[in-house]
Amino acid sequence: AQAAHGIAAASSQMNQIPALIGVFSYLSLLTVGGGLAAFPELEHLTVDVYHWLTATQLIHLYSLGQVAPGPNMMMVTAVGERVAGVAGAFVVVIAFFGPTSLLTLWTGRLWRRLEGWRWRESIQRGLAPVAIGLLLAGSISLARGALTGWTGAAVAAAVFALLMSTRINPAFLVLCGAVAGLFVLGGR
Repeated sequence: AQAAHGIAAASSQMNQIPALIGVFSYLSLLTVGGGLAAFPELEHLTVDVYHWLTATQLIHLYSLGQVAPGPNMMMVTAVGERVAGVAGAFVVVIAFFGPTSLLTLWTGRLWRRLEGWRWRESIQRGLAPVAIGLLLAGSISLARGALTGWTGAAVAAAVFALLMSTRINPAFLVLCGAVAGLFVLGGR
């Protein structure tokens, strides 16, 4: 009976592979300006549509991705692993980083060929506000889920003020936040 349950669980995980590929290939194309730009849609799909994670779990994974070395969106690997094990982690990495990598390669080559084109600068100026808007939407979406009380909002405001008014190393603030969380929240 236990072996049959294990086989059923593995089969259920494998059934999620096509959905993982579809979701993360699509999200890959929304990362204009960075991974945070895709966060609102990432939340919608992984929490509301597919129910792979709770909103809190997604915020925790995203936060861990922010402090881990390397690209912050490597956190998608953890989503794939939760849904479909090692195979899920593998396909999510390929699905999320593959399309964007190919598009960037193609666009970079085209952009070099169009160096003297008179519309090039206009396109660049038009895309910058789009990227900022996507990042702002991602920031607001993340804040709605993460800032659940006055304490969190006060910490976020203090960190923002420090980063905007000083040249303090953000890693130091991350470390301070972890230590404060450990002492304030204890084992909760």
